[in-house]
Amino acid sequence: MKILEIGTGYTSIPAQMGAATEIVVEELTRSMLNLKQNVSIFDIKDKNRIASNLPIQEVYIPQFFSSTDTKLGIVHKLKRVLYSISLTFKLKKFIRKEKEKIVLHFHNQYNLYFFLKFTSKKFREKTQIVYTVHSYIWQDEWENIHKTVHKKYFQEIFCVQKADKVFVLNYKTREHFTKHLKINAENIFLLPNGVNTNTYYPKTSEKRLELKKKIGLENKIVFFQAGSVCERKNQLTALQLLLPFLKKHSSFVYLYAGGIISSEYHKQIDKFAIENQITKQIIYAGELKPGEKLNNYYNVASAFIFPSVLEGFSLVILEALSAGLPVMVDANNGLKLPDGCLCYNNSEHFLSIVNENILNETNRETQIKKGLNVICEQYSWDTIAQQYINIFFNNIYATTKL
Repeated sequence: MKILEIGTGYTSIPAQMGAATEIVVEELTRSMLNLKQNVSIFDIKDKNRIASNLPIQEVYIPQFFSSTDTKLGIVHKLKRVLYSISLTFKLKKFIRKEKEKIVLHFHNQYNLYFFLKFTSKKFREKTQIVYTVHSYIWQDEWENIHKTVHKKYFQEIFCVQKADKVFVLNYKTREHFTKHLKINAENIFLLPNGVNTNTYYPKTSEKRLELKKKIGLENKIVFFQAGSVCERKNQLTALQLLLPFLKKHSSFVYLYAGGIISSEYHKQIDKFAIENQITKQIIYAGELKPGEKLNNYYNVASAFIFPSVLEGFSLVILEALSAGLPVMVDANNGLKLPDGCLCYNNSEHFLSIVNENILNETNRETQIKKGLNVICEQYSWDTIAQQYINIFFNNIYATTKL
């Protein structure tokens, strides 16, 4: 069986920025290789690709469109269409030459939509088409999203209705697909993402102290948040929750990192800091590359805070746990959370969790060990990849449902 992991065309693999889906494709492929699977990546052509030993087949696209467009405007959409069409013809050429059955694992609605539109049912008989849903929109309540998904996510609706197997990352997405899109529940599989424990790991106390000195955080109690700066990631709520501690203790620091999606929202964060006279206790670290640099920032923190409003699945939760951090998560976010998370229901509950599980060093260490254990036992990429492989092999000769 040949497995093709399909890169989205957003940014090249290995990911040069915190692009979650590209990280998933990269790590899933590495683990499949570790598990002796015949797997390759199809990805956008990029002269500046980070060197790696991954088996990558590049898909041509004019160089004007090869750079990452973080503004996600019209150029970004045109790039996605051009890449998807070019990808389709590259895949068709590859499939024609192959004698064995092929699993095509798509991760982006544009990519699969155009592949389905430009290939016939007969042509796809030697393939199994699987699709993992990464879109955060599906985590919201149906009454809030039904108009939006039919208008802006019609491609994804088409994809999940036509794919042989659909992988989802949270319960709410599965519920919407079965209840509102009438997708057969037997074709939907709930699987989490994983984390590279060799990349994200707890460093020694001496190294952590050295890193804190380097960043200027010596003798500080750091609450860290990583994610794009925008309303959805909800940095302002993190500040509001931490405000009593920040006002009372000058040693408390809120450290956040991520690309600025909304400059207006970023200004609101600065305004909140000024109004509450805590500007010196709020540090913006910019956008951090995934890997060693991001792991260093996890290691200077006392805890990780995650108040995000909507997520398909959050890699940073796993990364933080794997780096040896207690993770504080809103209990109402609807995600399939690891057992090691500290879930708060409201601001009062948040304050009690900080006092009992973060500031109490004995309890904090217990929480760290719990998080590391659950990561090791359930969320390594090899574990997740094996689950994908098991499902791929089951009914491998099924054809697309058209």
